[in-house]
Amino acid sequence: MQERDYLDILTQSLTKKLAVLEEIRKKNEEQRVLLLDDDLGPEEFEKNIESKGKLVDSLEMLDEGFDHIYERVKEELAENKDQYKEQIQKLQDLIRDIMAQSNSIQAEEQRNYKLAQTKFSDIKKQIREVKTSQNAVQQYYRNMMKVNYIDAQFMDNKK
Repeated sequence: MQERDYLDILTQSLTKKLAVLEEIRKKNEEQRVLLLDDDLGPEEFEKNIESKGKLVDSLEMLDEGFDHIYERVKEELAENKDQYKEQIQKLQDLIRDIMAQSNSIQAEEQRNYKLAQTKFSDIKKQIREVKTSQNAVQQYYRNMMKVNYIDAQFMDNKK
């Protein structure tokens, strides 16, 4: 393959990476909505996390492929910068866009992390309240059972 073909593949790889990053941003927004929902079901949240995990895996594959191909053309690009100036500029623009998307995603992840911490602490608080209520009910039941209990009476069997 010629270097121009490799550069086209690198461009396609970065374009795909931008598309995957956009999908991750959508999943982050879905996650934010789920975390703000008071009726959040754990299945929905887990499903969102799993789909984001798959997207991250595809990002890693794209990165590995990009690195592998870039290693093949790195020397040629360094030696002949002027010859590939337009394509290099396009790659640089795509990389800037990717970096901007990545930074935005990191900020979204931080916000969602804080929301998740709040959500889970609220859930733990509700669980403690339910346990306390159950203990109170059980204690009440035990106490009420003792009220109706009559100790054995001494009976005189003499006639």
